[in-house]
Amino acid sequence: MKQTTTISDSDRMYMQRCIQLALCGEMGAAPNPMVGALLVCDGLIVGEGFHVMCGGPHAEVNAIASVRDKGLLRRSTLYVSLEPCAHYGKTPPCADLIIEMGIPRVVVGCQDPFAKVNGLGISKLRDAGVDVKVGVLEAECLRLNRRFMTFHQKQRPWVTLKWAQSSDGYIDGKREQGGRPARLSSRFTSVLVHRLRAQCNAIMVGTNTVLLDNPTLNTRLWPGDSPLRVTIDRRHRLPGGLNILDGSAPTIVYETGSLGEILADLYGRNVQSLLVEGGARLIGSFMDEGLWDEARVETSPENLSAGVEAPRMCGGTLVSEEHVDGRTIQTFVHDM
Repeated sequence: MKQTTTISDSDRMYMQRCIQLALCGEMGAAPNPMVGALLVCDGLIVGEGFHVMCGGPHAEVNAIASVRDKGLLRRSTLYVSLEPCAHYGKTPPCADLIIEMGIPRVVVGCQDPFAKVNGLGISKLRDAGVDVKVGVLEAECLRLNRRFMTFHQKQRPWVTLKWAQSSDGYIDGKREQGGRPARLSSRFTSVLVHRLRAQCNAIMVGTNTVLLDNPTLNTRLWPGDSPLRVTIDRRHRLPGGLNILDGSAPTIVYETGSLGEILADLYGRNVQSLLVEGGARLIGSFMDEGLWDEARVETSPENLSAGVEAPRMCGGTLVSEEHVDGRTIQTFVHDM
């Protein structure tokens, strides 16, 4: 579907704005993708929109609705970060609306892998005589909805591995059950972790983490729904009365199944994103099996000297590094 025509600076600029708009739907669009759209007429932006909430109007609909003088549409270019839909779901097809409004040119960031779209929206527009360009800032648009893309292309959730480690490479000191874990995150970076939890559909920890820490795995430091809580208990070691079994959020305890089978089951439950918070053995298992997409590693200035060794990064490329509240937060992506 992609054209090999030259991409202009203006096309890049307007698509970057679409990505900015799309991010406004970060907390409401899921499980639908985040999408931003705008309309340009005679070099001026005359309308903007984004997908606000799942089940609500799509970005293209909101952008078109925002144009006061609808007569401008027949002279405008529509920029949209994701291919317009061509099917009836909770809303009518956006491709049909674009054709109906007489918009002559559409610039698309990337194709939608969802089976009911997957190039059909682009084909419908072109069949109706619309000039369509595809692939402007494609990599950025794909990354914007990496969870959605992975879910539909690989039939499993997007997996983010997350851990905090000391400056000398430990995620915890030596302790017995009931002892307090090492405090490696600051109050502020803990808030950032809870924001990440709010962005994920599910959160997973291993049996030992549940037994040692009795975590709640909620979003108490950030607004938004708490994720589905997931753990593994193949040897039936988890007692009743644990925080993850308190009923405050849905919880799944897997007693059988490989990691691949667990991910397949979560896919069947429409879980698009899974945050794996520990412990070291569980994170290492995801790495060993290549079943991860992104890793967030926070390094504290504290030195523990001994304890539980942090996972060793394997097969990942560093894509960003931030220095926050005395800590270093690195993000890695899995080399596929």
